[in-house]
Amino acid sequence: MNWFKALNDSLSYVEENILKDIDYDQVAKIALCSKYHFLRTFKALTDMNLSEYVRLRRLSLSVTDLTTSKDKIIDIAYKYGYETPESFSKAFKKLHGVSPSKVRNQGYNLKAVPPLSFKIEIKGAYRMNYRIERKEAFNLVGFSKDVTSKNGENFMIIPAFWQECMANGSFEQLMAGKETSYGVCYGYDSKVEEFKYLIAVDGNTADLEDTVVLKVPEATYAVFEAKGPLPHKLQEVTKQVYNEWFPATNYEHAMSPEFELYLPGNPQADDYVCELWIPVVEK
Repeated sequence: MNWFKALNDSLSYVEENILKDIDYDQVAKIALCSKYHFLRTFKALTDMNLSEYVRLRRLSLSVTDLTTSKDKIIDIAYKYGYETPESFSKAFKKLHGVSPSKVRNQGYNLKAVPPLSFKIEIKGAYRMNYRIERKEAFNLVGFSKDVTSKNGENFMIIPAFWQECMANGSFEQLMAGKETSYGVCYGYDSKVEEFKYLIAVDGNTADLEDTVVLKVPEATYAVFEAKGPLPHKLQEVTKQVYNEWFPATNYEHAMSPEFELYLPGNPQADDYVCELWIPVVEK
């Protein structure tokens, strides 16, 4: 698969420039896709953001300097992108469990973070239950929350946000007279690794306090069915989309809002069905 080679070429570029400011646009260009799609794909395949991977690689490489050179720790910190020796020491200790100065003076077992390479086995991408559908622009109204994807925090923040809205009665008010609801990811900012998440229903006006209206533009979507208890089944399908479906097709993410469509039923039941709508464009 040419795209797999392109992904690995992009990782080689990252490794060759690991001590420089990584040009994310160039990384994506080498990977033959948009920056947005590359960052989303990298996150889905590795369970970490590209910036986190770069940080871990630098911290791993810094061990060699500490153990084989006489460079000052402050100089090593600057070399690997840290503004102060304190910030370097804090990050180093978080990964290795020991401070840089102790590594230099004594022998410790440290964590090596080797360069990544993608070796993906395609399994049944064409048997996934999906359809391509064009949808006109529509409006959603609901409760929005800023979410960070750093260190996988989004997987904790979003479920907690749903639980909060369920517990305080705001979701019940939002659903008055409605049968379906949405979970929308939008406004993704790759520089700070943040996006907005909207718990919403169809609507044009913010009738409830603290609700916002989101205009979702017309787009072509790849629609995937997730059958099984939430959130496990939906997360499984999302992973499969990036592991199998995108690499096996000529599509990439269109950078507009993507959403989960929650249909009537018991979300914890084995036969519960919801849908994942991902906006796509042809490469």
